[in-house]
Amino acid sequence: MFDARLRPLIDPPLNAAGRWLAERGISANVITLAGLVPALVAAIAIAHEAYGVGLVAIAVNRLADGLDGAVARAQGMTDLGGYLDILADFAFYVAVPVGFGLANSANAVPAMLLVASFTLTGISFLAFATIAGKRGEETQAHGAKSFFYSTGLAEGTETIAVFIAMCLWPQNFAVIALGYVVLCLLTVIQRSMIAARNFR
Repeated sequence: MFDARLRPLIDPPLNAAGRWLAERGISANVITLAGLVPALVAAIAIAHEAYGVGLVAIAVNRLADGLDGAVARAQGMTDLGGYLDILADFAFYVAVPVGFGLANSANAVPAMLLVASFTLTGISFLAFATIAGKRGEETQAHGAKSFFYSTGLAEGTETIAVFIAMCLWPQNFAVIALGYVVLCLLTVIQRSMIAARNFR
């Protein structure tokens, strides 16, 4: 929902950093894969109720996610890079709820529902992108990407905000998670309605 609006603010410093890294021979794919380490650290830390460490690891992972795209734009985007980027994103989206589910047995069901809603959101996102790409559709709303990015209520910005809230108020994980499950499901419905309108 807010991703496209934030792009004009975050892209200039990210692109500058991306050019600096690209000039030193650091590839986007290396940054993407390196970003999986803080994703795993976040999950492990949260599972051990070290929520501050988890929060820092989440921030590092998201920084890596922003930098890999910036480096790719400087070096030239590749299909492999696009594949690795979305794979790493969803590994991160799954890791954090799993960490909370392991931290407290009371979190298990909300964590599973959150992972399930991320799965549905991801499927709708990738299916939409596949069909839009086949039809030759393009969008720059989320900046230059390897494939079509459809807008939804629950996007990266909202997910980061929710994960931060969970780390700051872990005792309210279930309420926050279930609220975001609803937003994810609304995103799937929204995207499906757009598909029904555009893909006839």
